[in-house]
Formats: sequence, C-alpha cells, structure tokens
Amino acid sequence: MTQNELKEFLETKVQQYNTVKFIESDPIQVPHLFSKKEDIEIAAFLSATIAWGNRKSIIKNAKKMVELLDYSPYDFVLNHKESDLQRLEPFVHRTFNGVDFITFIKGLQHIYITHGGLEAVFAKHATNKSLQNAIHHFKSYFFEIDHLQRTQKHISDPLKNSAAKRINMFLRWMVRRDKTGVDFGIWDRLSPALLSCPLDVHSGNVARKLGLLKRKQNDGKALTELDQGLRKLDAKDPVKYDFALFGLGVFEGF
Repeated sequence: MTQNELKEFLETKVQQYNTVKFIESDPIQVPHLFSKKEDIEIAAFLSATIAWGNRKSIIKNAKKMVELLDYSPYDFVLNHKESDLQRLEPFVHRTFNGVDFITFIKGLQHIYITHGGLEAVFAKHATNKSLQNAIHHFKSYFFEIDHLQRTQKHISDPLKNSAAKRINMFLRWMVRRDKTGVDFGIWDRLSPALLSCPLDVHSGNVARKLGLLKRKQNDGKALTELDQGLRKLDAKDPVKYDFALFGLGVFEGF
C-alpha cells in the first residue's frame, strides 16, 4: 500500500468512526454530560485516568466518579471540605482506589489554585513538536501535594519511555477541534498538530499491520515512531487517525 493509498484508506475509516455514534460506547460520553469548560475537563481527566480494562466497566465507574462529585466536578474540586472526601473512600476501579481518587481531587485543586488550571499547565510546557514534555511537567506539579507513592503510577511519564495512552487520549479530547461533535476542542492555547495518538494494544497492532509502526513494544519510543508516521499523513490533525486505528482494531478485528 502506497502512502497515498494508506492515507485514503485511513481517511475513510476516520469518517466511519469519528461520528456522534462513537460517543455511545466510549468513556468520552462522561465529560459530554457537562457544558462548563472546567466541569468538562475535570470529568474528562478523571474518566481518562481509569480508561483501561473493560469499556463498560470504565464508563460505569467514570459515571460513578462524577456522581460522587455531585455532578459538579469543578465546584467539588475547588470547594470541598475534608468531610466531603469520605464518600470517595469506597471507590475502586481495578488498581485505582478511594485513596487515589481523593489524592486526584486534591491534586486537581492544587493545579487550579496554584498553577492556573489544567490548560495553563500544559500550554506552559508544550514544545513546538509535541505535548510529551508538558505531560512530564504536569505530573510533577500534580504531585506537589502530599500523596502516597503508589498513586503516582496513575499518571504516566513520557520522559520515562511511557506511551502515556490515557493522558494522550485526554489531551485529544480537550485540544482536537472536531466538527462531528466527538472531541471537545475547548483548549485553544494548544495546537492539534502537537497531539500524540493514544497508543494501546489495539491501535498498536493495527499500526504495525499497516506499516506505520515497527517497534514491538507499545512504549514511548513506539509512540514517537507512530507520531512521525501519522504526521506525514496529516501534519495539522494527526490524531484523527486514532479513530481509524481504534475502530479497525476494536470493532473490525483488523
């Protein structure tokens, strides 16, 4: 398959899967419950954080998270009392437990009060090539608060060779301007051209079969390789192809 043929094939699959119908079966449906920017980004961040494992379980537990926050994530993050956090203690999604949830609420409060909010942190440390350096700095800011060491594993660090799938997915949701109504595009300080594909087992396997990826591990080096390949197909909006790779892998068993 030539590069033009590959691009044409993937463009067709993007059009097939990048539709409002995609929301029904994806964790992105949870931030779509909200209209206020800060509510959307907090619900999105928390939903993306637990986005591994069974998709139905992810969606169910992400909805439970915003329910525990009284369906007012930003107000809860900013104005909660210590007593309010007790209701979060029983929460669990795989290895993400109530202690982690409480730490994330405190970390988010710290980001908004001390560092100007989620968008501000990522915009401050973005380079002209990608947002992977920004993810590294975001993690360091997030965990300036008191926390257990175990909770740090729930935010990956690309500078330690992680593909950082979940946080790259969150960034796609926030930054990519999507006319179909799936991605939000509410962060205008960052360019979609800087986004990286949320690399997981499905998108990785499809990318290898299509010749976009040679590296066998789904790690940071593989992400760089995939980014380079997707940017050759569309330098302005490379991660739109995430819809194609994911759809081919999950829905078609490509």
